[in-house]
Amino acid sequence: MILIDADILAYRIGWSCNSEDESTAVRTLDGFIIDLLTIHLGADEEDSEYVLYLTGRGNFRKEYAVTAEYKANRKGKEKPVHVQALRDHMIAKWAAVVTKGEEADDAIAIAATKYGDKAIMVSLDKDFDQIEGWHYNFVKRSKYYVTKEEGLNFFYRQILMGDRIDNIIGIHGIGEKKSAKLLEDCKTEKDYYDKCVEMLGSEERVLENGRLLWLRRYEGQIWSFTSEE
Repeated sequence: MILIDADILAYRIGWSCNSEDESTAVRTLDGFIIDLLTIHLGADEEDSEYVLYLTGRGNFRKEYAVTAEYKANRKGKEKPVHVQALRDHMIAKWAAVVTKGEEADDAIAIAATKYGDKAIMVSLDKDFDQIEGWHYNFVKRSKYYVTKEEGLNFFYRQILMGDRIDNIIGIHGIGEKKSAKLLEDCKTEKDYYDKCVEMLGSEERVLENGRLLWLRRYEGQIWSFTSEE
């Protein structure tokens, strides 16, 4: 099962065709999707199982953002001219699924959890690296596998780093390298959790960041730490 982050496609193709007319943007999108399925992934456009996902209205994360408003830094930013037309086209021609109350990322993560190693997540978004399974970056043309342990490590590193793009506040000065160093001795999830509490200063902050960053594994899930010991 090929699980495609269509939000990325709408913006990436949208920006690349921003000075073109709508029909050109739509044709470019169709060509890209066909190439992605057939050339990049070696799938059959007609027979292969794939789903495109788009983020719709509502987002449960907004009610859990206390330290800073979730994605507030995106307000008022310019969007590609044809982004809505491209979204509408993916719904009409490619049967894209539009989420409600959650992000496309959550729907993809839920499907990836359901299908396991029979699925591949197609995106450029690093947030998916918390999900166990196969991944494909279509810019780097890189297919790679994330283990359960690697996904857990990445998720707790995210809690420390935060996410500037989504306005999730982490610890100033802690990025990819420092977060990896801080968590390198952690063996269990409790070790990860305790280290994050120590660094962020409270369980409330860890819980907030965790709930904002966690991609759902099943419908309605809200992240909460449960000790494995």
